[in-house]
Amino acid sequence: MDNILILDCGSQYTQLIARRVRELKVHSEILPWDVGIETIKDKKPKGIVISGGPQSVREEGAPSVSNKLFDMGIPILGLCYGMQLMTKLMGGVVGSGCKREYGRTGISIVDSNAPIFSGITSSFEVWMSHGDHIDQIPPEMHLLASTHEGVPAAMANEDGFFTGLQFHPEVVHTQHGIDILANFLFKICKCQGDWNLGDWIQRMVVVIQDQVKDDSVVCGLSGGVDSTVAAVLTQKALGERLECIFVNNGLLREGESEGVLERYKRLNLKVHYVDASEVFMRSLKGVTDPESKRKIIGETFVRVFEKEAEKIQGAKWLLQGTLYPDVIESGHTGKGAAVIKSHHNVGGLPEDMDLEVLEPLRDLFKDEVREIGRLLNVPFEIIDRHPFPGPGLAVRCLGELVTDRLDTLRAADSIFTEEILRTGLYDKMWQAFCVLLPVRTVGVMGDARTYSEVVALRAVESQDGMTADWVRLPYDLIDKVSRRICNEVRGINRVVMDVTSKPPSTIEWE
Repeated sequence: MDNILILDCGSQYTQLIARRVRELKVHSEILPWDVGIETIKDKKPKGIVISGGPQSVREEGAPSVSNKLFDMGIPILGLCYGMQLMTKLMGGVVGSGCKREYGRTGISIVDSNAPIFSGITSSFEVWMSHGDHIDQIPPEMHLLASTHEGVPAAMANEDGFFTGLQFHPEVVHTQHGIDILANFLFKICKCQGDWNLGDWIQRMVVVIQDQVKDDSVVCGLSGGVDSTVAAVLTQKALGERLECIFVNNGLLREGESEGVLERYKRLNLKVHYVDASEVFMRSLKGVTDPESKRKIIGETFVRVFEKEAEKIQGAKWLLQGTLYPDVIESGHTGKGAAVIKSHHNVGGLPEDMDLEVLEPLRDLFKDEVREIGRLLNVPFEIIDRHPFPGPGLAVRCLGELVTDRLDTLRAADSIFTEEILRTGLYDKMWQAFCVLLPVRTVGVMGDARTYSEVVALRAVESQDGMTADWVRLPYDLIDKVSRRICNEVRGINRVVMDVTSKPPSTIEWE
């Protein structure tokens, strides 16, 4: 099996590069930028990608790779920071100043014979995100493409064995990005494209068995696709040594607990039901800060699991459905990466936790997890379900969490979901939900003045949760949802809609 190594210089896109490579049926593996050259050789890669990163190659102590990398006879692709690093190591000049470029940028190909641009149009739009730029290309390299502002956008040596791209081909905003990566894999690295997610399942089964050994595992099921697929995968590896706990934390949607338990019966998972809603609500009393909410919920989950796990002989592991977007937004392991927020599965776990954490899905994106679920015969009503955050309605009920406000949010959210299902739009979007705001506005109902809270509608489309755009819902649907919520949900007199993409926002409000 061919293998592509990705040397992580701290970019939040690093695992997205790995995902794109896997989409092209080539196995990929991520290593830190300072990995030893012997380790790289042991991996026998067909090619190496040097990722982007948030730092400047001109800074002291910035991530770098060994010069010996270029003597291994292996094709190398440098992306963004990776191109600048190649320039520095190979004798070129990297500068900074006024030529900063962020977002969509038009580029023009200078060398149409370059293997990396085989079959690509002469001009197209790419996604840039850099402050530094190339002042002087290394002696053994030549210019392949430049931006309309004259900034070098791509370079390579004579046969394209060493190639640098100033833009990000891995993001959906770059036109022909997947074709460019395919050219690197198949025309330059000569990969076969024989890797698939079915192989990943078999390998992960072995990894889980080796990691857990003879211990038992407790899984914190939520009813969503992530934890469910993690449980079915782990059950495949461990059989009866997996026992699941479904916790009602008081932060679930309307009718959630009953529906979840019924679905798990059909999957033949061993599930212990725990109603800990009062415990969670006591822990969250008076808390309004989003980070505090997440961490309190994460710790309370673990404490509930530990108490329940004491009843399970040999339970030493806590299985979670953590995915890659959760990891990178919490600050992933790549050195120099930025933290966006603590995630319930990542940033909220206490250090003195008695259970070790098992996260078999942490290198995957949501669409990959759904595909694995299909391969594992997980029912479609779980696979195609919209994502629901681990902290539940806590991150959608802004301000203090009290039962009355949560009930209000549950009722509004149920109406929104019901109308989306009725119009047939549910499966055409990534996620849709309501957010209850700690804002009161004046209204009038039945000739009487009201002073009630506001609900925001949020609907987004996305491929992987890394970026997202708001859905242009039909006006008739928005109108009906708004009227129903104001008429049927006590305590709401105004409905607004969130029309912000990610970035600059995140999908959830907290």
